[in-house]
Order: sequence, then C-alpha cells, then structure tokens
Amino acid sequence: MPHPLEDLRTTALAEINAANDEQALEAARVKYLGRSGSISAWSEQMKTLPKEEKPVVGKLLNDVRTAVTVAIESRAQQFRAQKESGALARIDISLPGATGPTGPTGYSGYSGHSTPLTGYSGYLPLERGSLHPLTQVLERSIQIFRRMGFALADGPDVEDEWHCFDALNTPPEHPARNEQDTFYLPDGRLLRTHTSTVQIRTMQAAPPPVRVIAPGAAYRRDELDATHSPQFHQIEGLYVDENVSIADLKGALEFFMRELFGPGTGVQFRPHYFPFTEPSLEVYVRSKALKGGERWIEVAGSGVVHPAVFEAINKARGDKAYDPEKWSGYAFGLGMDRLAMILFDIPDIRLFAQNDLRFLKQFA
Repeated sequence: MPHPLEDLRTTALAEINAANDEQALEAARVKYLGRSGSISAWSEQMKTLPKEEKPVVGKLLNDVRTAVTVAIESRAQQFRAQKESGALARIDISLPGATGPTGPTGYSGYSGHSTPLTGYSGYLPLERGSLHPLTQVLERSIQIFRRMGFALADGPDVEDEWHCFDALNTPPEHPARNEQDTFYLPDGRLLRTHTSTVQIRTMQAAPPPVRVIAPGAAYRRDELDATHSPQFHQIEGLYVDENVSIADLKGALEFFMRELFGPGTGVQFRPHYFPFTEPSLEVYVRSKALKGGERWIEVAGSGVVHPAVFEAINKARGDKAYDPEKWSGYAFGLGMDRLAMILFDIPDIRLFAQNDLRFLKQFA
C-alpha cells in the first residue's frame, strides 16, 4: 500500500502540472511548501514518529519536497519562457535604430555617424554589444575545465538546508547557518550560499565516477561594498573516482591557473579548514600577467572530499554507492567575480552590476 507521502507527491505534481498561470502555481506552492502547507506539516509530524520509522519517512519526505520544488521551478520557468517568447514576437528586429539630429533617439551628444546610411533616411545602425567581463571569465573557465574532462551540472538557486549544509558536513552551530549570514525564506528554504549544492544533487542522481563543474550564482548576507556583494558567482568542481588523491587536485588546479593567468603563473597551496573537505587547502597564485602587480593572491578553496559527505549521500540514496573505503574525490570552489577583478584589475565589485557603458566598453 503506497505511503501517504507518495500519494501527496502524485497529487502535488499533478496540480503543479495543471497550473495554467503563475497565480495558480503560487497557490500550489503555498499549499504544499508554505509554512502551513502539507509537506511542512509532515515535517512537524516527524518528531512524533517512532524512532525506527524516522529514517525511512525522513528520506521519503526529502524526496517528495525535492520533487515538488523542482516541479514548481520547472513550471515557473515555462511561464517565464512563454512571457519572453510573447514579448520577443512583438519586436521587429529588422527595424533600424532611429536617430535624432545628434544621434540615436534619447542619446544626446551621440558621437556616431554624422550622416544617415544610404537608403535609410534618418536611421543609423545600433552599436554592437560585447560580453560582460564576468561572462568572459566564466566562459573561459568553463572551456578550460571542459578540456580537462569536466561536464557541466546545474541546480536550483533556492535550496533546502540539507543540500546546502547538512549533506556538506556543516554542523548546526556553524556561522553560515545563522540568519544574519544566509537568506532564509518563510517556508524554511534558503538561497544557496554556494554551488556545492549541485555537487550533492549530482551524487544523489548518479553513482561514481563523476567529474562535474557547477557554475552559477550564490547568495550571502554581505554588506555591499567594494569587495563584497550579496550575490556573486562561482564555479564549484567535483571529481570522484577510485584512488583520487590530493596530488590529482593540485595537478588539476595548477593546470587551470596557468591556462587562465598564463604559463609563468606560480601556484601555492596553503592549509585551511572547510567542513566538507579533509585535508583542506586555499589556493594562491602569483603572475607577471596580473595588472595589479606580481604578488601572492588567494583565488580558491579546495580539498579532498570528507568521508562524512559520502556517508550523507549514501544515506540519502539508500545504498552504498559512495563507499568511502572504495571511492575518494576532490572538490574546489572558484569565485568568478574575484577572478575577473584580479584579471582585469577592477577595484570595485559594484561595477559589475551598474551597467555603466563607460566601464563595460573597456572589455569589448
């Protein structure tokens, strides 16, 4: 006989799939994932269950919550795509840009062509765009890792505590779990503080060996200043296989740093502490190519995957696919904003989001 949670999952997924607009989808989200929703109510019931039932029901509850969350995100993406498609359908991309006496409409003092193109009285071509400096660094980094055999992986920006902290061996008293450091939502979910959550989802979905990178945005309650932002961008990497050692980690990161910063780049590893790796290392580089001068700069965190992470994955999967006696691995995290600031000698992280053409045209 199916467990009530399985029936709840079937009903919820059918209702989400049947939602015909964003209002109906939001109503379904509140009904199942809201503070008083059905899934949240099951979370409250967990404390009343017999001890022997808690592991089984807990795993099923987590699976149901994940399935419903993913379904809602997927349906919301469909609605967004429909809106964008409808908006784009109304745009005539063949229409030339209009100009006034001094340049394109709305841009007084435009220093482009002084004479309209032949056959287009009163019209001039628009300026060509270019990739944002963050995008340039991100795409370059992805290219390097793809050459090393890493596949791309993705996951939701809105996560639960298990994927963001518990599965990564982060204890309840860790500062990152404080509401002053992390964006929590009313239903108990949160904005991911790192893209390591994608590593966890990858291992849940597939047995080893795995070799993935997870580019994307992360969020923390940092005060916005020249070097901190509440939203930033990362590439997290994970490699799990038999006999993976710290030597493999160092070789991979040294190759990446020299491809990114130049062949003469010095790479240094210094001991550090992260709850999800043991041993843990910070990565420093020194290169003559840096516009800020040749000096040691910290650029990444890394380490050998902690056995406790594998045990958490095994418990969630319900098997021993990631037996720490058989499998080992390494993980690393790179801040794209920081790399771009170092490579281009950008003094203020806020420039990335201000859309000032005077700044962006320097990277065209």
